[in-house]
Amino acid sequence: MRYCQPSCIRLSLVLLLIASGCSRSNPAPIPPKPLKVFFVKPVTQDVTEEEEFTGRMAATERIELRARVSGYLQELDFAEGKPVTSNQVLFRIDNRQFLAEEKRTAAAVSQFEARARRLESQESRARSLFEKRAMSEEEYEAIKYELTEAQASWKAAMASHETARLNLEFTEVRAPVAGTIGQRQVDPGNLVVADQTLLATIVPTDRLYVHFDMDERTVLRLRRMQQPGARQTALDEPVTVKIALADSEEFAITGVVDFQDNEIDPSTGTLRIRATVDNSGGLLSPGLFVRLKYPVGSPQSSLLIPEECLASDQGRPLVYVVATDAGRTIAAARYIEPGPMVGALRVIRSGLEIDDQVIATGLQRLRRNADITAEQMPDTSAASDGDKSERVPSEQKPDAPENKRPAEKGDFPTPA
Repeated sequence: MRYCQPSCIRLSLVLLLIASGCSRSNPAPIPPKPLKVFFVKPVTQDVTEEEEFTGRMAATERIELRARVSGYLQELDFAEGKPVTSNQVLFRIDNRQFLAEEKRTAAAVSQFEARARRLESQESRARSLFEKRAMSEEEYEAIKYELTEAQASWKAAMASHETARLNLEFTEVRAPVAGTIGQRQVDPGNLVVADQTLLATIVPTDRLYVHFDMDERTVLRLRRMQQPGARQTALDEPVTVKIALADSEEFAITGVVDFQDNEIDPSTGTLRIRATVDNSGGLLSPGLFVRLKYPVGSPQSSLLIPEECLASDQGRPLVYVVATDAGRTIAAARYIEPGPMVGALRVIRSGLEIDDQVIATGLQRLRRNADITAEQMPDTSAASDGDKSERVPSEQKPDAPENKRPAEKGDFPTPA
């Protein structure tokens, strides 16, 4: 009887172990845990869509003060940059020569008036004598023509006197309207040339204009709304616009559109629009930069979702909604057409339904048709500021460090 050597036994055991290991199958990979997300439902609200433009304030009037007569500026009676009232005396020109001319013409009027009165009496007596045949017709006509000439001279003297009186009045330059006067352009003692020398400018500030340019696409959109059967717009009617100043995000000022130009500027492709703004409080000033919201059409029932629900696929806006596929809960991508902002919500023109459940968290980790577990976003309207950190679990916050990862290709795939 032959016995195996110990080395043979060991070799047999190793071969047996190898054979048993090769026959065993690899374990199945563990499926990833579904991502937990929170969703919101779209809300409906009547929304008037608005287009935003930029513009500039301008004065409703700009009056350039110029003298009506030539002379040396004697004094001024106003504070630069301050309000002035209508008919307030602002500048005075040396009036001595104009005063003397007014007196001379007044004396000439008295002289020609006396001569005309004397000839009127002569003509009355001559007519009586002529009717009694005590005066020839030639003598009577000579007196009558002399009276007519004297009356004409009297009228010419009165016209000259009126001109001299106006020139004397024009030596005082008055404010034609109430407003704010600018810096003086001439100092006292300088020669002022009639209708040429600019003295100062006045701009009324109780009402101001806002000029802005509307692009031709918006103009065409508004005009198409005016076609029969389309919803009405107010391009040709007074429209109330909202205005925000450069230092504010609030569109707290209102104005009324009262003018649109009659042609589109071919160099810019825009239509000039003007609105009038009340400035009784004195806050506004010509030249201010402003932003405007122009209403487009009438209020329409619209779907709105929070702005943070929006994602992007190569520039195309999309959202993820909760969907089911063969018993699985997945994240389905939907392309949408976003509209304007209404507070913290974004109007969605198309791509969503009222019953859709729009995913609001975990967007950086979502992929098309990825398995998810979804819960509705809790109502945080009554939460205090100190509880903001507890509104969404930290593992679901989009900005939490554990949720951040490098962007990968295919994060926002094109839906089928």
